[in-house]
Amino acid sequence: MINQEIAKIFYLMSEYLQMDDEESFRSTAYLRAARTLESMTEDVEMLYQQSGLRSIEKIPGIGHGIALKIEEYIKSKKVVEFDKLHKEFPFDLDTLGSVRGLGPKMIKVLYHKLKIKTLDDLERAARTGKIRSLPRFGEKVQYNILRSIEFIKRSRGRFLLGHILPVIKELVELLKGLPEVLQVEMAGSARRRLPTIGDLDILVATNKPVKVIKFFTSFPRVEKIWGRGATKASVRWRDGFNVDLRVIKLSSFGAALQYFTGSKDHNIALRRLAQAKGFKLNEYGLWRLDGKKEIKIVSRTEKVIYETLGLSYLEPEIRENTGEIEAAIQEARGVKNSLPCLIGYDEVLGDLQMHSDWSDGSVSIEEMAKVAKKLGRKYIVITDHTGDLKIANGLDAKRLLSQMKEIDTINQRISGIKILKGAEVNIQKDGALDMPDEVLAKLDVVLAAVHTQMDQDKQTMTERLIRAISHPLVNIIAHPTGRILQEREGYQLDFDQVLKVAKKNNTFLEIDAYCDRLDLSDRHIRRCVQAGVKLSIDTDSHHPSQLWMMELGISQARRGWAEADDIINVRSWDELKKLLKKN
Repeated sequence: MINQEIAKIFYLMSEYLQMDDEESFRSTAYLRAARTLESMTEDVEMLYQQSGLRSIEKIPGIGHGIALKIEEYIKSKKVVEFDKLHKEFPFDLDTLGSVRGLGPKMIKVLYHKLKIKTLDDLERAARTGKIRSLPRFGEKVQYNILRSIEFIKRSRGRFLLGHILPVIKELVELLKGLPEVLQVEMAGSARRRLPTIGDLDILVATNKPVKVIKFFTSFPRVEKIWGRGATKASVRWRDGFNVDLRVIKLSSFGAALQYFTGSKDHNIALRRLAQAKGFKLNEYGLWRLDGKKEIKIVSRTEKVIYETLGLSYLEPEIRENTGEIEAAIQEARGVKNSLPCLIGYDEVLGDLQMHSDWSDGSVSIEEMAKVAKKLGRKYIVITDHTGDLKIANGLDAKRLLSQMKEIDTINQRISGIKILKGAEVNIQKDGALDMPDEVLAKLDVVLAAVHTQMDQDKQTMTERLIRAISHPLVNIIAHPTGRILQEREGYQLDFDQVLKVAKKNNTFLEIDAYCDRLDLSDRHIRRCVQAGVKLSIDTDSHHPSQLWMMELGISQARRGWAEADDIINVRSWDELKKLLKKN
């Protein structure tokens, strides 16, 4: 879809405009438009082709002026205002802006003072000590810049699962529509739902490989063909990532799907197990070794392959060689509950974090509720930001009380979904909250989160979080480690201590499903499950088009071996209300 291309331009325009204090309103408008476009499952270009400019203006959060910019890009593949801004500020704002702690105004200073245009320029300046000598920068900023650059370099060549998944699903559906295609599945890290993806892998079973490969390499979104053979084609998609398509016989589909799904460590362990049992396992099938002979036993489905090796079937999300093979052997031997019964993708009933135009969301509370209802949610919690977070138009006590009244009014006129009163309260640097207790006591759900001073040392940050966890009115800690995928690592934290205090206080931890957070990670989720600390899965949506991201959060819960009972919002609101009561 063209959405990602336009969203990237709008993100950059928002940052360019942040350099001018008088352009803050327009900067916010472009930021909201970018968020909307990147999370839409509909192709904005197709909407325009079907119904023109009016169809774009109907998208919530997109005004007439920005709709014209979208039209301009669809027609000419450029936005003139963006080109002018880039000419005025000829540096790599996209990459420099991903460096932790560097905002647009600081990047502008670095350009004017040190002529820094690229990440390499920035790294050289930091390593030679030039940055620390600038006013308002200093030694600590320079150190953090170098740490962030190292992190960015490790993340290069990977793409967010939330950006990749809609594309690969669309591609799979297109291939399914071909009469020559007998079966098609995504494989690789996308099937295992890793938070970031390198190359995409698609498997197709067909008796006419040449025709399928020709169809695949002829897609309009293909930018470059790296290779095209009898059984495989490799291309670069216009969005920047590579896609490998492999065509195989239907009789070998299960073996190929198991092999190309991975992970590498899982496959190595599984092959060793097969060898120990007198088998050979590869992408073509499972073979019994009889002297020098290899007799093919099974290859049609993954399930039969696992069962033949003495394992219960393993869901793709947990194939990481972190104990799943041993657990599957025990399960197959009749040891109940050795393997988790992973939470299903359709089990979550409520969304406990989303934002409206009262703070930094794009649309009204009612619009968010209507779309959530269509997606099958039975209840939602409006959790707009509170006072201290000025950049997100945080609500003070008076505005939050007014919002509660509006929610009561909306609940009276809509049916089929319940809107609950909440807030995402800022955890201040000492662990105190930025909203009075007497106001918080009136809310149905209180989320607390760290948004500022994220560079505190491990002990200070742990004590800060523990104070919030121990607060008698806090129900959930939102995005608990503070990571932003491909931008920053989480803050330093004694997670074992956090779990201990959370369990004691009946405070829950959140899996933030927004595509660039996915926080908690699968590793932290599994530790929560093992410690008996329950979790919520929430979208952190700022626009209705982001509500689908619940799927991403559920995928990470599954990767962390979470069952439905581990997730609080699989329950009805009446059940959850009882669970939210503090010890």
